[in-house]
Amino acid sequence: MVFVKLREGETVEEALRRFKRECERNGILREIKRREHYASPSVKRKLKAAEARRKMRRARRRRPAA
Repeated sequence: MVFVKLREGETVEEALRRFKRECERNGILREIKRREHYASPSVKRKLKAAEARRKMRRARRRRPAA
C-alpha cells in the first residue's frame, strides 16, 4: 500500500505527482494490468520463457566480446 502525506507548503498537485511516482516504483500499475485477464498456466510458462530469452539477449549485448 502506498501512502503519501501532504508536506508543509506542498500543493495537492505535487503530492499527486509523488503518489504516482511511488505507485510506479512499487509496480502497482503493472500488477493491475497483469491481473486484469486470466492467463492459463501454459500461457504463463510461455511468457516466463520469453522474458528469460529477452533477459539473456540483453545480458549478451551488454557483455563485451572477448
